[in-house]
Amino acid sequence: MTRSKRIQPVVDVAERREQEQARRLGAARRELEQQRQQLDQLILYRDEYARQFEQSGNSGLSVARLQDYRVFLSRLNLAIDQQRERIARSEQACEEQRRHWLASRTRAQALDKVADRYREEEHQARERRAQSESDEFALQRHQRNKDRDRS
Repeated sequence: MTRSKRIQPVVDVAERREQEQARRLGAARRELEQQRQQLDQLILYRDEYARQFEQSGNSGLSVARLQDYRVFLSRLNLAIDQQRERIARSEQACEEQRRHWLASRTRAQALDKVADRYREEEHQARERRAQSESDEFALQRHQRNKDRDRS
């Protein structure tokens, strides 16, 4: 069995690992995007709630209503802070997954180059053998013609 055929299963495994890492990276990026969209929604909701409260505040508010507003607004701000923390963790996970994918991609490419080099070496060896056989055949024919001419 040729070296290129022996290494091919290793190349195939490396390529499958790279594809799996790429899939995981895509999932991590989608998760990060979803987390960012949730943050945007929370901020929009908080800003809209504050705007509506300010508009209704011009007509006078009870102390209880003002207290409820402050409590709810602080809960929204806490949710926004927590969402930012989730985004930071998602960014770290995404970057770590990118590093894993890059490492698996580099390995797959290196193995593919080795397999290509083996195939090229095997091709050149076949060409040399074919040329050698052709030269040998021509030499034998020449020798037979030379021997025949002497007779």
